[in-house]
Amino acid sequence: MSKKIIFMGTPMFAVPILKSLYQNGYTISAVYTQPPQKSHRGQKINKSPVQGISETLNLDLRLPDTLKNNQDEYDFIKNLNADLAIVVAYGQIIPKEYLNLTKKGFINIHGSILPKWRGAAPIQRSIMNLDEETGISIMKIVEKLDSGPISNIYKIKIDYNKNAQEITDQLSMLAAEKILDNIDEIIDDKVKFVEQDNTKATYAKKIEKSEGQINWNEDAPKILGKINGLFPSPGAFFNFKGERYKILKAEIGNGNGKAGEVISDNLEIACNKNQFIKILEIQRQGKRPQKIGEFKLGSRIKRGSIISNV
Repeated sequence: MSKKIIFMGTPMFAVPILKSLYQNGYTISAVYTQPPQKSHRGQKINKSPVQGISETLNLDLRLPDTLKNNQDEYDFIKNLNADLAIVVAYGQIIPKEYLNLTKKGFINIHGSILPKWRGAAPIQRSIMNLDEETGISIMKIVEKLDSGPISNIYKIKIDYNKNAQEITDQLSMLAAEKILDNIDEIIDDKVKFVEQDNTKATYAKKIEKSEGQINWNEDAPKILGKINGLFPSPGAFFNFKGERYKILKAEIGNGNGKAGEVISDNLEIACNKNQFIKILEIQRQGKRPQKIGEFKLGSRIKRGSIISNV
């Protein structure tokens, strides 16, 4: 008898996991994702990546604005009599009363080594914090955010030449593979869930745009962690003569200069401890991204310029 799965997810991170379940023969009884959002410009309707793949695979799709106090969705899930619900960056809190509506509860695939980095932005926070490793945790959902017992954790080393998008893709593919090792054991009660040590919990709060501003008095690794951790959105940036410049890609070098001083014609900007950030790709406000060779041809930012922290 086939296992009946409910899948809940929204961003691209969740797509390979849903595809893996589908391609390996699991019955996806319903997919929940966030409803389409209107963009700020032109009011274009943007479907979530999970909605897109669900429509391609002709899966039963549910798009509620909220599950809280939603009797229709409560009854729908209850009547499915599903074996398990798998939640991957859904973007909504699962109300407590839902958690017993499937035979084996609700499982979350979370992008961190729990109990570190519970919350909304674990991958970005891990990179910005200069952690040596990250991973995915497979846990049972309980009422308190990301605090449920864990069945398995899979770790990867963080490559500091990779940005948050690349690390996210790497973790997504890892999760798509490893969920297949876990799902049957969870349904058949062959896996042990271990409680988290709540005294070691840290929280990955939602990223604010203002966090992207670079402080050139900081150490180069910290600045690079911000550049990579906030790519592609909201991005790490600096202001120069009233315009905002987003740094898309950079590397660290050694050289002397006052913090915030442009010390070469290749847009190398000095920071703390006799190091500099060498910008490789940049985007001027309202313009397209450019590699540094193209950008510097018409740039007002020249050697000797001082980029302030305001």
